[in-house]
Amino acid sequence: MNRAARRTTCTRIALLASALATALTAVAASGPRLGDAGYFTTPGLDVLAFSNTYDGNFSDAKIAGIELIHHGVRTATNGDVRLAPTPEQWDAAATLLERTVDAKSGTVTTRMRFDAEDFEYSVRVAPRGDGVVIQVLLDRPLPRSLAGKAGFNLEFLPSAYFGKSWLMDDGSGQLPLYPAGPSGRDRDGATVRLPMAQGHQLTLAPEDPQRRVAIDSPGAQLRLYDGRNQAQNGWYVVRSLLPSGKTGTVLEWSLAAGTEPGWTRPTVIGHSQVGYHPAQRKVAVLEHDRNASPPDRARLLRVEADGTTREVLASAPQRWGPYLRYDYYTFDFSTAREPGLYQIEADGQRTAAFRIADDAYATAWHPTLDVFFPVQMDHMSVNEAYRVWHGRSHMDDARQVAPGREHFDLYGQGPDLDSPFQPGEHIPGLAIGGWFDAGDFDLRTQTHYSTVMSLVDTWELARPLRDETTIDQKRGHVEIHQPDGVPDLLQQIEHGTLMLIAQHRVFGHAIPGIVEPDLGQYTHLGDAVTKTDGKVDDPSDPDSPHDDRLAFTSNTTALNYGSAAGLAAASRALRDHNSALAAESLATAKKVWEFEQGREPNLFRVGNTTGGDPQDEQLRAAVQLLLATGDAKYAKAIAASWPAIDARFAFNAGTVVPVLPKMDAAFTAKFRERAVKFKEERKAFVDENPYGVPITRGGWAGNSAVVGMATTNYWLHRAFPELFDIEDTLQGLNYLYGTHPDSNLSFVSAVGARSKQVAYGNNRADFSFIAGGVVPGVLVLKPDFPENKEDWPFLWGENEYVIDLGAKYLFLVHAAQDLLGAREPR
Repeated sequence: MNRAARRTTCTRIALLASALATALTAVAASGPRLGDAGYFTTPGLDVLAFSNTYDGNFSDAKIAGIELIHHGVRTATNGDVRLAPTPEQWDAAATLLERTVDAKSGTVTTRMRFDAEDFEYSVRVAPRGDGVVIQVLLDRPLPRSLAGKAGFNLEFLPSAYFGKSWLMDDGSGQLPLYPAGPSGRDRDGATVRLPMAQGHQLTLAPEDPQRRVAIDSPGAQLRLYDGRNQAQNGWYVVRSLLPSGKTGTVLEWSLAAGTEPGWTRPTVIGHSQVGYHPAQRKVAVLEHDRNASPPDRARLLRVEADGTTREVLASAPQRWGPYLRYDYYTFDFSTAREPGLYQIEADGQRTAAFRIADDAYATAWHPTLDVFFPVQMDHMSVNEAYRVWHGRSHMDDARQVAPGREHFDLYGQGPDLDSPFQPGEHIPGLAIGGWFDAGDFDLRTQTHYSTVMSLVDTWELARPLRDETTIDQKRGHVEIHQPDGVPDLLQQIEHGTLMLIAQHRVFGHAIPGIVEPDLGQYTHLGDAVTKTDGKVDDPSDPDSPHDDRLAFTSNTTALNYGSAAGLAAASRALRDHNSALAAESLATAKKVWEFEQGREPNLFRVGNTTGGDPQDEQLRAAVQLLLATGDAKYAKAIAASWPAIDARFAFNAGTVVPVLPKMDAAFTAKFRERAVKFKEERKAFVDENPYGVPITRGGWAGNSAVVGMATTNYWLHRAFPELFDIEDTLQGLNYLYGTHPDSNLSFVSAVGARSKQVAYGNNRADFSFIAGGVVPGVLVLKPDFPENKEDWPFLWGENEYVIDLGAKYLFLVHAAQDLLGAREPR
């Protein structure tokens, strides 16, 4: 080649290199970059690197490690080193030692440790091209005991990938809707999970631009598993084993995700799916992508009988401002008071139809009382027309737990049994009453007495005589939608009271509760009657299944006071329904009070199963006993509880208001003064978001806090209407019914035009719901992502029904009707 030709060739190479560099720079510029919030972001994709970590209370909650938020949906989680291909909830997970966000280099490095294995490692994430590079770094070689066990996993949400394809090197396939293997056996005959595919280059959903993810691992084999073969709440797992005998960067993945150019998240119009009373304030909240143009107009449309719509109000939404990762706008249509059907239209979205009517809330509580509470009833068979919800469950309750037992689900036995029974011995008299606590099947005493008190509050406020259910305690049978002539609410109060009183009959005190003996039973899904054989365990019989549940029997002061409060409340409601049980309940409550007043408090605590704050529980007992007896000694005890009332006013104010008429003027004046301060404290809570309610940031979503604050406002309005308006109570219902972040679904299943239809009940494996159940709601993942998944029921922190929240919701609906019934439409 002559010099001129070489010069031309070099010029072409230089130009090509320059063009390639420019192209790569353009690609890199469009990829995710480390933002001020501490995660990697670009329109359509966010990569979180240990913004969230494992929760020690419930272990793997699927909100930890490296996570992907892809076109507004969290599609991947748990990017971290794990010791199994498809780990279950209770399997070992590392603890966080240190997380370093380096803005200069644009990297996030997290130091993690497995304590039992004395194994530490780091995970580093940095931008690369249109994605990120993930590296696992070791200071010391992998411990020999972890060879072939420790690997880096990244889990992908099945419901985001159902029916979509995968490409692995030269192979391909589809991600299954239902788990179908493969599985195998190891040398010892134990079941092992086998990969669906293996290779070095994996692409998930290549056909879907909103879900396409590519992982390249040149130095370690990628393996694709279906974690649902191990457990129904498993996710699809991509995994690479860590090598032995190496240090430094021992594993590296390049991860890229497709993004649609110009993508913005559709605006969510938060509004009540149930509707509104004509007199109340009506404000929709628009949750808006910050990269999208502001919404210019919102319209309220009236729906006519022929299907046409008529505009009755239009205005520019008012910008509220930034909250979490979105911008928010409000549309106030309070002036709309004419009864009828309406829709809201804004920013290319139109809501489902909702009502404005005087009776907007009149039936909103029916599914909770008619269906949810009957389905949760333990020690009963429950039938609904052609459907058997469950058989007569746990009639073999219960065995005595051993002392010092550390258990799962926050249960644990103290050093003393506080019981006349020996470990493993059957305890007669406990197979009666009670509700399944949540989506699981334990009987948690603290939840029960809270539930009973809320049901009694509803009875004493409104005395609803609704009768849609046959409840036969003698036969242990329930028929939904078949009246028996007795108010259902009274029968549910009775059922909860039977569980509480049984403990005092057997032990002479309250106990933490009754729960499954092993994880195999605890994770049971489906009909509760199949969890045990219904026969009392015979310890001397080697063929006995030993499946009877365990009773945790620690005698704590907090539980005793809380149980006494529930029994005293129940005694008032049950006087004309079951006078013998009412009398026994009140006598027991008074006896417990005297016992606790005469001993040093037992402050043993485990998780959330041994009662609330002892001072708060004592206050509740004093209030309920004063209401039941009128005895002045309980009023004196309430006055002496002022430090607890003052310190936790938001939590205790609603407890105290019903007895203010029985307290002296000095106490009432002091209480009012504290209420004035609380009004300002509450304002600080709610002003941080556009929804007008306290939105919590814990590992369990905050609907309970929303309902609690709304209920507290109701009681304070009753006491001091000049200080507290009704709207803060009504806003709690608006939030539950759809005026909340992430979506506008009603969080009460089967209540409202669009409601939760995939939830964490005992039928969650069927991707179904229990009518009237109330889910925890929007979980705010750190630092700024609000989430409530409707297509994946297994996230308990977002979707698990709990009985006490259902009971508090029942009361809140009746409280709202009480407020609105006393107020004429403006």
